[in-house]
Amino acid sequence: MRLSGHIIGLLKEYMRDLVEQARQESQAQQTFGFSAPPYQPDHAIADLLAILDDRIESEGVQVGLPIEFLHDMWRRCNEARSEISDRVWLEISIGPPGPSKARVRELTYASVIDYLEREPSGE
Repeated sequence: MRLSGHIIGLLKEYMRDLVEQARQESQAQQTFGFSAPPYQPDHAIADLLAILDDRIESEGVQVGLPIEFLHDMWRRCNEARSEISDRVWLEISIGPPGPSKARVRELTYASVIDYLEREPSGE
């Protein structure tokens, strides 16, 4: 099933929220002199699925997210896991050293959206 523009838009909004949250966490950690633990694309996907679970439970019907959407997103992310990880690794490798949690989320979510938008419609 191909995702509607509305659903893609909601996903992008949730993803922006998660990237902003990571930026704020980074600033707080730097302020107090803490170093952030390593953060991987799998973590970013797990965070996305967690927020989807929460949003589906709290506002799913009102915003047009079907109940089965979480399972469907889990399946799609699982199918694309290798492609997403490779793309994020490449982007991080050519960028500045020490990628932040926000940067990993940003790259991971861009890869997820790209994968979803390229998915064949015959599914």
